[in-house]
Amino acid sequence: MEMLSEILNDVEVLSRAGAADAEVTSLGFDSRRVVPGQLFFAVCGVQSDGHDYIEKALDAGAVAVVCQRMPPSVRPGVAYVQVEDTNAAMGRIASAFYGNPSAKLRLVGVTGTNGKTTTVTLLYDLFRGLGYKAGLISTVVYRVDGREIPSTHTTPDAIRLNEMMADMVEAGCEYCFMEVSSHSIVQHRIEGLTFAGGIFTNITHDHLDYHKTFAEYIRAKKLFFDGLSRRAFALVNIDDRNGRVMVQNTQAQVKTLSLRSMADFRCRIVEMLFDGMLLRFDADEVWVRFLGRFNAYNLLSVYAAAILLGADRGEVLTRLSSLGPVNGRFEYLRSGDGVTAIVDYAHTPDALQNVISTINEIRTPEQKLYVVVGCGGNRDATKRPEMAHIAASESDLAVLTSDNPRLEDPEAILAQMKAGVQPGDRYLSITDRREAIRAAVMMASAGDIVLVAGKGHETYQDAGGVKHHFDDKEEVRDAFALRTGGKQA
Repeated sequence: MEMLSEILNDVEVLSRAGAADAEVTSLGFDSRRVVPGQLFFAVCGVQSDGHDYIEKALDAGAVAVVCQRMPPSVRPGVAYVQVEDTNAAMGRIASAFYGNPSAKLRLVGVTGTNGKTTTVTLLYDLFRGLGYKAGLISTVVYRVDGREIPSTHTTPDAIRLNEMMADMVEAGCEYCFMEVSSHSIVQHRIEGLTFAGGIFTNITHDHLDYHKTFAEYIRAKKLFFDGLSRRAFALVNIDDRNGRVMVQNTQAQVKTLSLRSMADFRCRIVEMLFDGMLLRFDADEVWVRFLGRFNAYNLLSVYAAAILLGADRGEVLTRLSSLGPVNGRFEYLRSGDGVTAIVDYAHTPDALQNVISTINEIRTPEQKLYVVVGCGGNRDATKRPEMAHIAASESDLAVLTSDNPRLEDPEAILAQMKAGVQPGDRYLSITDRREAIRAAVMMASAGDIVLVAGKGHETYQDAGGVKHHFDDKEEVRDAFALRTGGKQA
């Protein structure tokens, strides 16, 4: 329980009305889940406006309201606080309510289009391997030291974030590694958090359904680095042309990484095979169980961040060699008769290109590549023809299919994808994702490779607004069983 006046110290208040103070027992912004004693935030969302539900929240027992517009009338005994932006205020109030937990952790945020999940997960695994207690906030899962919590968003809302970080502090965690999405930045979900460091992986066209323009998408990412303090580090990939843009106005200590040019942290791929690659970090060579240039960048980010956090360099390199791939990121499955399937979350043109390029760099001329790929509904439609073009032009056969159509017509999504296919490209269009995976697996011969891209770790397919169980890895195994009569590698 906290007094409202005490948790408003870091918030610019425009006006007050009603009760002078209130005892707050919890925070919330969903009027359907209000409990007595709660501080209710009237959030202006995309789908609805929380100001329309203030009375409902008060009926359920809310004792205070934070809003952008004062209601026409106030209830006796209720404290009303007007602020410029409810989301921004919610972040700062949540941080104060939970005792500013991010300042008690060494919190590192990772932002960029691709590589966020792999980077934060490997940092979590690395530091746990070094003997530290740590927390993880990722697209795949949230973890409080060893305890697992199902993930709902890449970056949760500010209340949930601070609640989890308070749990991490209580559990004795010293570090927290979290993905920072562009949505969370502009929606102020990370407002009030104290970061020890920020990492920029890369930026390519994505989420234009939300940000509208690529310039706005870049600006959203840059805002994260603009907000870092002088005590934090800003680690950026300068092989991405927007890497230096990210840190133009930051107060943080800027550190750079590169595979191609001079930088504070450098790495080179010495050798790459299907079971891993040999990387050189300065003068030391390390064999890792990862493939692809994109993973070399991820591992370099992990290595550099660990050094900047004060870890021993030799211990970090040793631990890197023992880390394994993240769930749904370039995961291998092999049939009993020699077909290799790779399941990957690649759902942007750049990510798909990276994965296919890695496979093409390693496979022999005799090995054919089949690519199963779809595009999500109610998301950036501009990438659909581009992804189909990449899949069809860079493989022996592309099988275009559904991803998560959500509320869109799957056939309409496929039609937009097919617009990117060029004359001479070999492709099939099979709407049913299960049938698409089976078709690719059945067409492959011993030694061939089937890439199933787009969903990775997800265990559902969202169609018509309903999530049904669907796991690409399960579907691949079932397809393997069909072709081999149940015999597995």
